[in-house]
Amino acid sequence: ADLSVEECCDKGVEWANKNRICASLPLISESRECSMTQVQCCRSQLEKQSCSDGVEFATVRDECDSHTAKNSTCEAEYFKTCCYCCLLGKAAQVQGQSCEPNPKIGYQCGIVFRTCCGKGQEDIDLSISDYPPKKEPVEISKEELDQEDPYLHDGCRGGGPCSQQCRDTGSSYVCSCFVGYQLQPDGITCEDINECITGTHNCGIGQTCVNTLGSFRCQRDTSCGTGYELTDDSRCKDIDECETGTHNCPPDFICQNTPGSFRCRPKLQCMSGFIQDALGNCIDINECLSTNMPCPAGQICINTDGSFTCQRISPSCGRGYHLNEDGTRCVDVDECSSSNQPCGEGHICINAPGNYRCECKAGYTFDVISRTCIDINECRRYPGRLCAHKCENTPGSYYCTCTMGFKLSADGRSCEDLNECESNPCSQECANVYGSYQCYCRRGFQLSDIDGISCEDIDECALPTGGHICSFRCVNIPGSFQCTCPSTGYRLAPNARNCQDIDECVAESHNCSFNETCFNIQGGFRCLNLECPENYRKAGDTVRLEKTDTIRCVKSCRPNDVSCLLDPVHTISHTVISLPTFREFTRPEEIIFLRAITPTYPANQADIIFDITEGNLRDSFDIIKRYMDGMTVGVVRQVRPIIGPFHAILKLEMNYVMGGVVSHRNIVNVHIFVSEYWF
Repeated sequence: ADLSVEECCDKGVEWANKNRICASLPLISESRECSMTQVQCCRSQLEKQSCSDGVEFATVRDECDSHTAKNSTCEAEYFKTCCYCCLLGKAAQVQGQSCEPNPKIGYQCGIVFRTCCGKGQEDIDLSISDYPPKKEPVEISKEELDQEDPYLHDGCRGGGPCSQQCRDTGSSYVCSCFVGYQLQPDGITCEDINECITGTHNCGIGQTCVNTLGSFRCQRDTSCGTGYELTDDSRCKDIDECETGTHNCPPDFICQNTPGSFRCRPKLQCMSGFIQDALGNCIDINECLSTNMPCPAGQICINTDGSFTCQRISPSCGRGYHLNEDGTRCVDVDECSSSNQPCGEGHICINAPGNYRCECKAGYTFDVISRTCIDINECRRYPGRLCAHKCENTPGSYYCTCTMGFKLSADGRSCEDLNECESNPCSQECANVYGSYQCYCRRGFQLSDIDGISCEDIDECALPTGGHICSFRCVNIPGSFQCTCPSTGYRLAPNARNCQDIDECVAESHNCSFNETCFNIQGGFRCLNLECPENYRKAGDTVRLEKTDTIRCVKSCRPNDVSCLLDPVHTISHTVISLPTFREFTRPEEIIFLRAITPTYPANQADIIFDITEGNLRDSFDIIKRYMDGMTVGVVRQVRPIIGPFHAILKLEMNYVMGGVVSHRNIVNVHIFVSEYWF
């Protein structure tokens, strides 16, 4: 038979008292809940015993370090903690300090601190402080241990009355729930939160939310596609067609699995120099077409079946070159090394690849026709190589110049950028660019189209998007703009662009009398004296919401007042809401929800009829019936725009009809204030 939680816990406590250990605790039931309860109660009892021993050790010996237990065990840690906390309490008592501990030392340590600090001098023998304490173990009775129990008055001891989590507040206790649960109205039990209904799950598109105890899971809606299968945790897993035998490879091929598919590889392998096609045929590889030339320089590659050969080439050399000794390549002929000097007397012959030249002094060249040295136009001979920008030829030399916006570098050839911004050519900001400069303006200004130097103020309010900068009115200032709000009823929001309604009722800046109720509306407030009619009284559950204020009157008949008792009107409510003035409507906007207490489509129950009886100016509103979350709801919709400001009272009725007769009626008077401005 299943054991109760109390029986399982008693067995755990009994084992802890008898054996002082929980490691070899015998489980008395196969129930998972009973096993967890038995282990937890055993450990909790050991913690209490260890803490009581630590308190007694500190009380008798006035120290904790001589305790010989192994510090690595949990029980020894609880012993030391309670011993130290008791010493702190005793020290506070001796020094005449307060017995209220610092909250930072912890909740359990604070209880031990107060217990040891609250003892009188008659309970602690301080005369033994002149002599070293004896090391013999001290026999302590059960009654003394109970008196030293720091958790004796803990309201959450043993888990307390709470179903999940408990916190002792000293005079009472507070229950709380684990993540995924919510506390019930009784303040003790916890109920699972259905994240799928409340919409607090994070399931993406293509997934369905499935609620579980304390959590939820996301289940995939669509299939995984060819080559994959859906696992129990809604993940797509590759199907190994080779293992399952669902492939179509021929007998001469081997199946190789790939993600989402498979490949058929032939069993027959080709020799070196061949490659295998999809059908298993061996195709010759043309090594001569590879990027790495297989033959050395001076040889040509010829492809063969499964290999290649290299054939030597006999090159033809041009003027100024001849074949080397191997006959594989052309090398330069050194004309200057011959005995016949080609340049004549007084010149230097300098060999060049395939040619030679007779050199004159620097800046000149030898003319073979006139046999004289003529000036070299370096700028024309080496265009773009001598100077970075411009080259000017001179007899025997040249010099370099730079274009506008640059200056010549120290090497006389390169040009470096000239920083024009050092001379402050711009009215506000200057940015040096390569070879020039660019003027730009600070935020709120724009560069002049006339001179490209001056900065002009930008009128942000006059821009095409200026109407969207501020929610009410935009005022241009030099370099920027400011947003303003209506003179009364609004203030500028922290973002300096939007307008926020001032709640005069909360700020107590209204002028309503004592008998009037202040109702905040957009841009102002209204003082209304909403009293209940005869035979009605105000309900005690009147609430104040952010934008809607409600006063509810319930029927309260005098004794023997038959006409009052037979009147079907049970409640009369007054609700105040704010609406914006004229605006475009693309579809009706739902503004009020009237919830009925009758379940949806009940068997043999009354029908519920919603109606607007008064105040529907220009048919600007309608009411429809809807079923939501098992309830019948009357939804009031605004179907036409309203030109304000004005105040209208919309009278709504919720009738419970039984057999064609109204058995129960609730009246809701909606005070609608249409504001001139709405942000």
